[in-house]
Amino acid sequence: MISDIDKTTSLHLNNEAQFLCFTLEESENPQDVQLYAINVFKIREIIYYDGELTETAGNNEGIVLGFLTVRGESIPLVDMRRWLYYNPASPKRNLQDFSILTPKTLVVLCNFSQCTVGLKILGVKRIIQRSWNNVTVGSEYGFDGSNKITATTKFDDGSVVQIMDIERMVSDAFPTLRATQELELEGLSTIKSDKVILLAEDSKPAQRSLQVIMEKLELRYFTFPNGKALLEYLYSPNVIHMVGAVITDLEMPLISGFEVLKCIRDNEQTKNLPVIVNSSMSNDSNIEKAQSLKANAFITKSNPLEIEDALREALGL
Repeated sequence: MISDIDKTTSLHLNNEAQFLCFTLEESENPQDVQLYAINVFKIREIIYYDGELTETAGNNEGIVLGFLTVRGESIPLVDMRRWLYYNPASPKRNLQDFSILTPKTLVVLCNFSQCTVGLKILGVKRIIQRSWNNVTVGSEYGFDGSNKITATTKFDDGSVVQIMDIERMVSDAFPTLRATQELELEGLSTIKSDKVILLAEDSKPAQRSLQVIMEKLELRYFTFPNGKALLEYLYSPNVIHMVGAVITDLEMPLISGFEVLKCIRDNEQTKNLPVIVNSSMSNDSNIEKAQSLKANAFITKSNPLEIEDALREALGL
């Protein structure tokens, strides 16, 4: 199945995306099974793993089950159903009762933000292709505020597909990564500019990371949950002259990051406005396409030092 995935950036340029739809829970009625999804650009491969699992220290009650070995590479394995029931307010809660229990371990291997993670799931439905115009932010469906779901779309039969916030999962599963970023924040220096930075990012944890970086740099900023909202604000009366740079994610509902970049470059008023792509999907094709569309920089998701350097150059400081 994974060999059929179109990994070219033509999807982004058409404001479209492909999503792997999968299940985490069983039901007596197949039509009642909730479908979840992740963007296929983050997927390396899908495998059945029958090797040994190196368990993590402790009682194996959390999100991370241990480490699997694939072609000599040690990869952490996250039980995605356990993560659904994880609450950061109770990080030591025993989640074993929510485990995915199957004879074979079905794993989605993902590459993003310069790391590889295995996601244990119950079953694969199939891959769907959708326009970002048909992807809706999660809050419209009244989710509980846990931020595990960034958006939704519809399956072929009209049922809701919940698109998971993989960045949030990584933050919950590997808290030491947050500590590393906090150390990097200490190395930032104030950027003296009266310009406003516009941020487009649909993931709440990623939004907050960007906001913390902006505050550390002492820059003014506005945050938008998708590219559509950012563009609407940018082209509002008396706004363009105040904006110093745009930082945009690629994978967003309504309008993707590449579409944001295209719109800005195609508009005479903003064609020279600095645009920085901030994405976990830092494969060569995405970087090359961003460069061809004249992005000022392509940054690994929310890297503080890279963002500071890119903003200093963009603002001429």
